[in-house]
Amino acid sequence: MHFTSETSSEGVREQLFTLDGIPGALWTPERAVGTRPLVLLGHGGGRHKKAPGIVALATRFVAECGFAAVSVDVPGHGDRPKDEEYDRIARANQARADAGEELAPLIAGFQALVARQTVPEWRAVLDGVQELAHVGSGPVGYWGVSLGCGLGVPFVAAEPRVRAAVLGLGGAPELAGAAARITVPVEFLVQWDDERVPRARSLELFDALASDEKTLHANPGEHGELPAFELDSTLRFFARHLGPHRRRP
Repeated sequence: MHFTSETSSEGVREQLFTLDGIPGALWTPERAVGTRPLVLLGHGGGRHKKAPGIVALATRFVAECGFAAVSVDVPGHGDRPKDEEYDRIARANQARADAGEELAPLIAGFQALVARQTVPEWRAVLDGVQELAHVGSGPVGYWGVSLGCGLGVPFVAAEPRVRAAVLGLGGAPELAGAAARITVPVEFLVQWDDERVPRARSLELFDALASDEKTLHANPGEHGELPAFELDSTLRFFARHLGPHRRRP
């Protein structure tokens, strides 16, 4: 893991890094020492590791819970080099959607392809971050909606270190098998009027989760209209499952 920059603001330290060509960002308390919970944040489609929503959530995990948070650019996003094959598939899918085909299956197929690369990448990033003295091998959580859900479901299913997950704004039959392997607590977010992911698909994915503790949070509105108060619930959820709220490192 190679750190390329470090800044601090209001008690939160941000370190940018690369790991085997994967660009990422790590947020920790400014003078953190010792082991702490870590949450991996999966960004949405067309976004990146430092999208405003990701930074805002990471900052709250650090400032309000004393956690560490990490996010990386998925292939074809942020500081990753352009991937010709992924770009070709994305253009073909858009053309098919413009011709009237249903969008959700096209998105699901593309996400399944990308997940084959991101699952081992994210596991490697966890390995690297947990070797750091100011993070350590504490409990791990995962947060990801939209693209972050499509890639996150197979990741959570494959990674035994993840103890709790917030997922949502996603759903596809192709994810059912991975969802059936998820047994950790899950908070699942649905926008009732989602124009990108049919409501029925999201409910099917929620139903497929094998977790004994899973909670459905459904709110009116379209795909990009997730209420801000859901982030408050996210913090309470992870504080409950990964460790108590702490305001000091």
